[in-house]
Amino acid sequence: MKAYVYGANGAAISDVPKPSPTGTQILVKVHACGMNRADLGMIKGHVHGSAGGAGTVLGMEWAGEVVELGPDAKGWSVGDRVMGSGGGGYAEYAVTDHGRAFPIPAPMDYEQAASLTLALTTMHNAVVTVGGLQPGQSLLVQGASSGVGLMAQQIAKLKGAKLVIGSSTDPKRRAQLTSHGADRAIDSNDAGWVDQVLKATDGAGVDVIIDQVSGKLVNQNLAATKVLGRIVNVGRLGGTHGDFDYDLHAARRISYIGVTFRTRSIQEIRDIFTAVKQDIWPAVEAGKLALPIDRVFPFDDIAQAVDYMSANQHFGKIVLKL
Repeated sequence: MKAYVYGANGAAISDVPKPSPTGTQILVKVHACGMNRADLGMIKGHVHGSAGGAGTVLGMEWAGEVVELGPDAKGWSVGDRVMGSGGGGYAEYAVTDHGRAFPIPAPMDYEQAASLTLALTTMHNAVVTVGGLQPGQSLLVQGASSGVGLMAQQIAKLKGAKLVIGSSTDPKRRAQLTSHGADRAIDSNDAGWVDQVLKATDGAGVDVIIDQVSGKLVNQNLAATKVLGRIVNVGRLGGTHGDFDYDLHAARRISYIGVTFRTRSIQEIRDIFTAVKQDIWPAVEAGKLALPIDRVFPFDDIAQAVDYMSANQHFGKIVLKL
């Protein structure tokens, strides 16, 4: 089968064997793949990206139809339309655990479905389960113009947030945040952004920050969070290291929590998928939780799609179509 594979000289489309489902896995014929910023590091072999070594099929989310079941897979039938996550998504066929997929609602096309799985699971877990957002509270999303960032805003409003603030350093993308769940938009490169957040919250700070940037923003985030607030560290696009004001952290008694899928067990991941289905799935089926698709590329043009994502000018999701 055709797949986008990490190799010693970078990533390229190659011909590799079609996977076979084992245990609780399902085999999916992929129709569309969602691209994510984390893919860029994997494509270049940076950080955890090359962990699988040469020959690893890249890609983390996709949508398609079930064509085969592992002997212990339950809950699915051949022919079911599904969207799922896991490794090896940039390919004509992908396998995933039976608990790591959602049914595609009848009116939804494969391109939209391919954009949703990681955003829904990552941000329901970050905003609701870990962040503990309650109705009437306030939330700030750092790096809000990405697919996961936009989904965090929408989930927060769905769960009754009184105030949602999104950040983007790009003026064009920042101007679009209020059309996708934000009540206010800020520029985190603006030296006065913390004061803007404090003013919007009557001096208290926000209840929850979903941080996808980190690095240089960490102490400003502490200053923008209310006493007994929560900061959930989801991404580190602005740097993995930075000065940390322990005194401010302690004085404001902030819960600072890091999350990632990489160290979660398959049961923990299944539980996240179950929580999404039990809590917000009706809103997905009704189209209330959806993402703008910036551009769809043919799978054979994946190199151009990678360059487009690397330019960091898109808003929402980039999708590959097979």
